Amino acid sequence: LGVISEYTLRCVPAFRIHRVDELRPVGEVLADLDALVATYDHFEVMALPHTDQVLTYASRRTDRPAAPPGRVSAWWNDDVLSNAGLGAACHLGRLFPRAVPGIARAVTGAVGRYEQLDDSHRVYAHRRRVRFTEMEYAIPRVHAAEALERIRALITDRRLPVLFPIELRFTAPDDAFLSTASGRDTAYLAVHQVARAEYEAFFRAVEAIMDEYGGRPHWGKRHFQTSGTLAPRYPGWQEFQAVRARLDPDGVFTNDYVARVLGPVGAAPARPRTGRAGRP
Repeated sequence: LGVISEYTLRCVPAFRIHRVDELRPVGEVLADLDALVATYDHFEVMALPHTDQVLTYASRRTDRPAAPPGRVSAWWNDDVLSNAGLGAACHLGRLFPRAVPGIARAVTGAVGRYEQLDDSHRVYAHRRRVRFTEMEYAIPRVHAAEALERIRALITDRRLPVLFPIELRFTAPDDAFLSTASGRDTAYLAVHQVARAEYEAFFRAVEAIMDEYGGRPHWGKRHFQTSGTLAPRYPGWQEFQAVRARLDPDGVFTNDYVARVLGPVGAAPARPRTGRAGRP
């Protein structure tokens, strides 16, 4: 809504993370999802398309001294599997779409258990050299398992050439007007497609599922929503629009994307033409 000239960061003391990455059966993880989220400080699921496996990232904060993985192990996990291997698999998938399910199973077979105990920025920050486009939705956490299963079924039933994992992560609620986690315990579901591959049909089909849960799209990633479809999903929408009208009454800081998702400055949002407001 304006030019930022100064900002303040609220930080916590530096900490270490003990993280274990391992493959687990998808049914086992989803059946125990609430307990897993409650057990760890950070818990994330990467569902592997065309398989019945998920890769879980289970992290706890710790005061134990750092014990980073060996060079060979780190090279295999970060350079070979996460970058060169994934890139090669995606390239093959673009050339031979019908082979994608078999490629996905082969990639999954190469994934093993990987453990890190290090400073948080070394655990969480990695180079990603495979280019992709992404859509991510925030939905009420209670629907996380069901929504993930529906996306997996969508990919399988339509034999979509998708190799990137479906990402599932969790956050607590907050009270920011247009935060995707505003007012509710939230699960984030992200889908990806390799760069230069067709993505819109897949993303629109996933978005239709997310609409049924009152999904809120990540503001900086792909989605097809408008101010009319978004306004009912945010309890602080009108309060935000009042602030917007006060700070930028002439719409100086509005571009085409902002106009699409927030509407004109001072205008009431249009009613959505299609779709449902979301499940109770």
